Amino acid sequence: MSLPRLPGLPLLPLEGRAAVVTGAGRGLGRAEALELARLGAAVVVNDYGQSGRDGSGDASAGPAEEVAAEIRAAGGRAVVHTGDVADHEQARELVELTIAEFGQLDILVNNAGILRDRMVFSMSEDEWDSVIRVHLKGHFNTTHFASAHWRARSKAADAPVYGRIVNTSSEAFLAGSAGQPNYAAAKGGIVGLTTSTALALSKYGVTANVICPRARTRMTADVFAGFLEPGEGQDQDAGVRRDQLDPLAPEHVAPLVGYLASPAAARVNGQLLVVHGGMVAVVERPRVAAKFDTKQDAFTYDELDALLTPHYADRPPGETFAAAEVLGLKHE
Repeated sequence: MSLPRLPGLPLLPLEGRAAVVTGAGRGLGRAEALELARLGAAVVVNDYGQSGRDGSGDASAGPAEEVAAEIRAAGGRAVVHTGDVADHEQARELVELTIAEFGQLDILVNNAGILRDRMVFSMSEDEWDSVIRVHLKGHFNTTHFASAHWRARSKAADAPVYGRIVNTSSEAFLAGSAGQPNYAAAKGGIVGLTTSTALALSKYGVTANVICPRARTRMTADVFAGFLEPGEGQDQDAGVRRDQLDPLAPEHVAPLVGYLASPAAARVNGQLLVVHGGMVAVVERPRVAAKFDTKQDAFTYDELDALLTPHYADRPPGETFAAAEVLGLKHE
């Protein structure tokens, strides 16, 4: 948290900055909000507060209020916003609240999301639309209003300003998740939104990066149900500490968000990083694996058959554009 400092001590990395964290009432968002506060930022804790991970249940201020209270109890500054970031006007209100309360907006962490998993052949239109709305549109809405604010400030000052965006994608997009076509598509869209935003805002002093976190949260409880937490079903005599941090704890992710939000990450822009369990992996952009040129004015079916069929003939049947190998990444 942002604790009172003795005179003469160095500033905390985010001291004097104001941050928004969406979906900050629980899980990853909560850990990220606490970390930004610990590094010195004033935080707007946004959470719609619905009880169901699928977006069901009544909205509640409870989860956001609890996190904000935890920040304030440790000496930090925090206010609550309980609006739905997937609603364009409520996202505007979130940005306006931050500026009204803290006089500025410096950091935007987009984390809010829901799950409605189903195979593509079984998925309903509502299951598709709702996940795209909360994840992808929610990221766009807050980014739109924050970027407009930073652009206006930069133009008024005729100089770059300080702005940091950290977006949340998923390994479901990188590796392909058969039972999550809506979620994987939304998370892929967030990567495209991030790289576009990074290029558009760099001249104003703003960076935009995207993380693919893996963590045990309310949304992923069933996904990681088979992964033991420290000490569960293990013999203490075997050298397993029961007080060690869960490898899937959100606290493994939060420090990277704090770093990307900081001045130290000024040269990190438009990047995708996988993070979990004491590991950060920088993911390289796609590369061209092969190129074929027609020997005529335009390709014909026969020419493409002669070129592409042999090219794919020896590929493993399950190999696609998806990078399933990321699922094997772990702390060594």
